[in-house]
Amino acid sequence: MASGMMMSASVGLLVHGAQSVADGPSPALLTLIGASVGWACIILAKRATEGVSVESSLGFGASVDAKKMLLVIFVMTLHSFAEGVAIGVSFSATKSLGELISLSLAIHNAPEGLAIALVMVPRGVSVLDACLWAVFSSLPQPLMAVPAFDFVESFAPFLPVGLGFAAGAMLYVAFFELFPDAAKDLDLPVACAAVAGAFGGMSLIQWELNGVI
Repeated sequence: MASGMMMSASVGLLVHGAQSVADGPSPALLTLIGASVGWACIILAKRATEGVSVESSLGFGASVDAKKMLLVIFVMTLHSFAEGVAIGVSFSATKSLGELISLSLAIHNAPEGLAIALVMVPRGVSVLDACLWAVFSSLPQPLMAVPAFDFVESFAPFLPVGLGFAAGAMLYVAFFELFPDAAKDLDLPVACAAVAGAFGGMSLIQWELNGVI
């Protein structure tokens, strides 16, 4: 389910990036470049942490699962930076657009937080700690929205790149970290059904919100 949610969220980010307004190169091209860089960065980050222990003070314990949880938290927090920029840029256009974008992302954060919990709780993290990490992953949204609003001309050209970067990072984790774990513990058809159902549900939420906006 977490894998399917992240895949759907990534597709939504790619669509928003390609449809954003940016001077110079095509927003779609910038989004694709950002996605490629995001994908590559996660691969490099994984290689850099090979053989490095994870401190148990984070509440995870030192294990391969702990590194996987940190990787998921990292990419979910990372993409919140791009969404925060989207909020600030939209408010600079009109107040009503900014309110709708903020509302859509607020609702969007609920299944994203669930995705984090679905990765952490089965690996022994308490429900409270999982909730706190889910909240932490969305903190960059309000923190980035204010400077993006104040300096919209500087931030707007980087929006498609940022959204693409976040999408690429999430797609890598969804495809190569979460789904293989699911397929290992479940029959492949069941794992595929769970991914498809979560992807469809998350996509429906995004489609409904885009229809409102």
